[in-house]
Amino acid sequence: MAANGARDFDVVVVGGGHNGLVAAGYLARAGLRVQLLERLPHIGGAAGSAQAFDGVEGRGSRDSYLVSLLPARILADLGAAVRLSRRQYSSYTPQPTTGGRSGLLIGSNRESFAAIGAAGDERGFDAFYQRCRLITERLWPTLLEPLRTRSQARRHALATGGLEAASAWRAMIDEPIGHAIADAVSDDLVRGVIATDALIGTFARLDDRSLLQNICFLYHVIGGDWDVPIGGMGSVTTELAAAAVRHGAEIVTSAEVYAVAPEGQVRYRRGHDEHLSRGRYVLAGVTPAVLADLLGDQPPPLAAGAQVKVNMVLHRLPRLRDNGVTPEQAFAGTFHVNETWSQLDNGYVRAAAGQLPDPLPCEAYCHSLTDPSILPAGLRDAGAQTMTVFGLHTPHSLVAGADPDASRDRLTHSVLTSLNSVLAEPIQDVLMSDAHGRPCIETTTTLDLQRTLAMTAGNIFHGALSWPFAEDDDPLDTPARRWGVGTAHDRIMLCGSGTRRGGAVSGIGGHNAAMAVLASI
Repeated sequence: MAANGARDFDVVVVGGGHNGLVAAGYLARAGLRVQLLERLPHIGGAAGSAQAFDGVEGRGSRDSYLVSLLPARILADLGAAVRLSRRQYSSYTPQPTTGGRSGLLIGSNRESFAAIGAAGDERGFDAFYQRCRLITERLWPTLLEPLRTRSQARRHALATGGLEAASAWRAMIDEPIGHAIADAVSDDLVRGVIATDALIGTFARLDDRSLLQNICFLYHVIGGDWDVPIGGMGSVTTELAAAAVRHGAEIVTSAEVYAVAPEGQVRYRRGHDEHLSRGRYVLAGVTPAVLADLLGDQPPPLAAGAQVKVNMVLHRLPRLRDNGVTPEQAFAGTFHVNETWSQLDNGYVRAAAGQLPDPLPCEAYCHSLTDPSILPAGLRDAGAQTMTVFGLHTPHSLVAGADPDASRDRLTHSVLTSLNSVLAEPIQDVLMSDAHGRPCIETTTTLDLQRTLAMTAGNIFHGALSWPFAEDDDPLDTPARRWGVGTAHDRIMLCGSGTRRGGAVSGIGGHNAAMAVLASI
C-alpha cells in the first residue's frame, strides 16, 4: 500500500452518522479545521436512505426511521433545512383477544378506549402523560447544556411542580416504571401501549430494578412527538452534511479508520492508500467498543441490542378485521401488534430462556402515509406504501453464533406470523415483488447491524443507555466530562449515541462533543 503524508487538523471526526456531521458542522462554524472520516462510501450511517429493492424505486429509511430528539436549535444553528411532518394519529392497537376485530385508536382528537372495553382508563392514560411532562419539559432543554448531577437535575425538575412533580420523579426515575403504569391504568392492552416505549431496543422487564427500562422510557417521551422526516432519513443527514461542508468541514468517505492514538493520530485506508491525520482532538461517532479497539484499550462491558427490523414495500395497505377504523388511520401512526402488558412480559420470559417470544411483540410504521415523497409518483398513484416492522424482545443472544441467514429467516417468520394474527389477510398477499420476482421484504437483525454498521452486538444505542444527568459523585472536572463525552484519554471524545445523552436521531451527542472541544481549546 502507498503511504501518504500526514495532514494536521484541529479536530478529526471518526464516523459520518448524523452526530458526527453535527459535531463537524459546529466546529467548522467556529472556524476550526475539521476532517470527518466515514468508512462507508456515503454519509449517514444508520440515519440514511436507500433503495432497498431492485426495480422498486423509492428511498426509504432503512435503519432509523423517526425523529423526536433532534432539537430545532441544532438545525437553526447549522442552517440545515430539515423538514419534519407530524403523523396524523399516534397509534392503533388491535385487541389480540378478539383477533384484531376491535382496537384502540389514539390521536387526532379521536380515542377509542370504549371500543376495547377500557373507557375507564382514558382519564388515567391522559393523566399519566401529563405527570410525565412535569419532568420531561424541565429536563429536555438541559440535554444541550453541561451535565447536571442527579441532585441538581431533581431540584431543577421539581422547581415549579411541587409535590406532583416529586411524585412524577419517583415514578420515572427512582422506581421501576412498570409500577406507575400499572397504577395509572388497569386494562392489559392500554398498559402495553404505554409500556412499549420502555422496551424498544432494551431487553428488560418492566419491574426490573436496574431501571434500564426507565431510562429507555424517558428518552422516548422527553422530546415530545416522534415525527417523520420529509424525503426520508437520508434527507436529514444530507442537509447536515451540506451544512458542515458549507461551514468549511472536509468530509472523506470510503475512509476505513484502523487505528487511533491517544495523542490524536488517526490512521485510515482509502482504496489502496494509507493516510495519517493528526488532530488536536479526535471525536468518535463509533461505538465505545469500536473506539476501544481502535485505541488498543480494554473493551467496555458489552451491552447487546434487542430488536429486529423488517422493511417492506406493499402494493396496498392490508385489510383489517376491525371495521371501526380504516387501514389509513390504523397505519398512520404506530401500529402495535401483540404488545399487551401480559404479552410483553411473557415475551421477555421466553427470550430470557433462549426462545423467541410467541407471539412476537411488534410495531409497524407506514411512513409513506405521512411522507408520500419517498415513493415515486407511479407507485404512489397505484396505492403502494412502505412498511417498517420493529420486533421487541429479540436479544442479540438469540442470534449470536448462529447462522445469519437461518436467524434472519426465523425472525422474519416470527414477525410476519405476529402481524398476520391481527390482519384480515396475510401481509405476504400485499407485498410487492422486485425486478427478480422476489418479495420486497428485508430483515435486519442485530448481527446485520454489527456487520454493516459496526454497531457492537447490534445495539442501536451504541451501548447501555444512561440517565441524562451525572451521578452526584461522578467527576465533572473537565469539559469532556461536564458535557458527557469523555473517555480515558483527554484528546479523544465520544460524539455519537454512546455519549451520556446520545441515542435516537438527535444530534445531541454531536452538539455536546463540539461544545466540549470548544470549551477545551
